[in-house]
Amino acid sequence: MTNDAERFEDLTPDQPPVRGFLHRAGSPDALVLTHSAGGNSNAPLLVAVAEEFVARGINVLRCDLPFRQRRPHGPPMRTANEDQQGLRRAAELMRARFSGRVFMGGHSYGGRMASMFLAADPAVADALLLLSYPLHPPKKPQQMRTQHFPDLGTPTMFVQGTKDEFATIEEIDAARKLVAGKNELLVIEGAGHSLGPKFAERVVEAFIGFVSRG
Repeated sequence: MTNDAERFEDLTPDQPPVRGFLHRAGSPDALVLTHSAGGNSNAPLLVAVAEEFVARGINVLRCDLPFRQRRPHGPPMRTANEDQQGLRRAAELMRARFSGRVFMGGHSYGGRMASMFLAADPAVADALLLLSYPLHPPKKPQQMRTQHFPDLGTPTMFVQGTKDEFATIEEIDAARKLVAGKNELLVIEGAGHSLGPKFAERVVEAFIGFVSRG
C-alpha cells in the first residue's frame, strides 16, 4: 500500500462489495481504476497510474473486482455481470464522496468490464480509460470483443502498446471506428500487454488532456 492511500471497504447490504485503496487528492474529480484478469488492485501499473492522477489533483479508488475479492488468484469465471455491477457500485460511492466528474478506467479485463457496463449505462461515468484493451485472445483475431462498441457513447481513451499480443495498433484503430462516442488512442512504443508502471506519467497526461478538450 502506498503512503497516500487508505484502505477502502463498503459492505452495504444488497449491494456488491467494494474493496480497495482510496487515494485522496483534495479535489472534486475522481477515478475508479481496476485490474486485469490475472491481477489485483495492487498491480504496479495501477499504483503508478493512481499516484500520477493524485499528483494532478484527481482522487483515485483502486478497487478489486468482485471475482478477485472471492479468489486471490486465478481468472474470472463467468462473473462479467457481477464484476460490472461492482464497478457501478464503486462509481456510485465516488459520486457520493466527491462533487466533480467521475471517470472509470481499467487494465485489460477491468477495462473491458467498464466499457461493457458503460455501453449499457453511460450515466455512471463521465469518461473511460482503457489500458491495453483485450481486443481478442492472443493469436485469435477472429474472436473480436467489440460487440458493445456501437453502444459505447462515453468519451474513451485507448492506451495500447505496439507489442500487445491482444491487439495490434491497426486492429485497435479499426475497432475504434465502431465506438459511438468520442475516442482517442495513445500508442506506447515497445510496450506489451502489461504496459508497465514507467508509462504512467504519459498515460495520465494524455487522459487529462483528452477529458479537458470536452
